Amino acid sequence: MIYASQRSTPSLAAVIELLKPITWFPPMWAFACGVVSSGVPVAGAAGRIFIGILIAGPLVCAASQAVNDWFDRDVDALNEPQRPIPSGRIPGQWGLAIAIGWSLLSLAVAAPLGSVVLGATALGLVLAWAYSAPPLRLKQNGWWGNAACGLCYEGLAWTTGAALMLGTLPSPRILLLALLYSIAAHGIMTLNDFKSIEGDKRTGIASLPVQLGSERAARVACAFMLVPQLVVIVSLIAWSAMPYAIVIAVSVVLQLACMRRLVEDPRRHAPWYNATGVSLLVLGMLVAAIAVR
Repeated sequence: MIYASQRSTPSLAAVIELLKPITWFPPMWAFACGVVSSGVPVAGAAGRIFIGILIAGPLVCAASQAVNDWFDRDVDALNEPQRPIPSGRIPGQWGLAIAIGWSLLSLAVAAPLGSVVLGATALGLVLAWAYSAPPLRLKQNGWWGNAACGLCYEGLAWTTGAALMLGTLPSPRILLLALLYSIAAHGIMTLNDFKSIEGDKRTGIASLPVQLGSERAARVACAFMLVPQLVVIVSLIAWSAMPYAIVIAVSVVLQLACMRRLVEDPRRHAPWYNATGVSLLVLGMLVAAIAVR
């Protein structure tokens, strides 16, 4: 048996773990919402849609995970030594090589889909590297890091999906929805920070729970999730899409009930809220996409 510390090349299982498939869903869902919001029939476009989903999740998002783990390797060696890089299952410089290679592969796959998709892919990768890598390392501040993640995971993926179908930049209505749900994603990102407050304090990462304390950070996260959805509701009413506005309004009321529990004990209830309140928000994204198609 070859132990992790003795390996010269990573195993396939370790590479897959590094790329974190569980994180691919949000940008893939946002991309699908963009496709729906375009109003272009999907018949005959299945191949392009599949490649677009591949770019959003298994390529760009996966590359961002590799980048993040490489630049967090020293911190992970202290807090999560079982991860692929600090454990030695991704040995030597392989972590950096995978991050660079996956980024280049993302650009290569996006190039045939046109300049808009290629540009969006490049912007997503720039944000991914800026989030984790020096000198910017946006993740060190919860305000900037969460904004970069929200824009990349939601707004950019949504815009790319619509642009792929339309062959050009989407309409202002689609861009507004993409922006609003990017802002909402800022709050979703904060939910993931409650579990690592102590570790973030020790390593100098100023997440919102570290900066504001758990209760205030939870309230700020709720505001980030709530206010954009209220703007979506008002916008849909203005666009004569009242039935869809009502559906999202009901979803928001249910989320408010869940938010009360979240604020009571953010550390304990953040995972629960991810499964309840965030799921309602994500379903509302699809409703909004259908409304403007």
